[in-house]
Amino acid sequence: MPERLETERLTLTPWADVPIATSQALVTERGEGRPTEADIAGRLQLQRDRYASDGFALYALRPKPDDAVIGYCGLVVGRSTPAEPELAYELFRDAHGRGFATEAAAAVVHAAAATGRERLWATVRTWNAPSFRVLDKLGFDRDHTTTDERGEIVWCVLALRPARLSGSCCSG
Repeated sequence: MPERLETERLTLTPWADVPIATSQALVTERGEGRPTEADIAGRLQLQRDRYASDGFALYALRPKPDDAVIGYCGLVVGRSTPAEPELAYELFRDAHGRGFATEAAAAVVHAAAATGRERLWATVRTWNAPSFRVLDKLGFDRDHTTTDERGEIVWCVLALRPARLSGSCCSG
């Protein structure tokens, strides 16, 4: 995956390079407590290591021309594998509802297809209707459901076909 992606409205740069306070604020906003700076620094280092080993990670989303980070989108191993990674995205609440997640995810899907990967996954909690709308727009299909200690998880899958490469949604 390229180190940087561009869309009509967004610049996507490595999430691992965002200030610790930005990453800390996003985790805090999601309601899972406030992680320490050391914890966030460790998570960001894992992102750098993942990019070095597998060539993919999360991107910070920066609307043009303002450049403030509004969230992330990218590929993670998550519950899947490096060969068939998961698409992941999360935005600060004040960036919701403006199509940024869909735009960024489309760019990431396009870049993933260019790597030769054949499938991507996304896992979503059953309550997360906005994430299902993003995945529906991208052509993901619901595949199966699993359960963990926090409840049901819907696994969505996207077959990456060569036709996906014919359109130009973004530039590397």
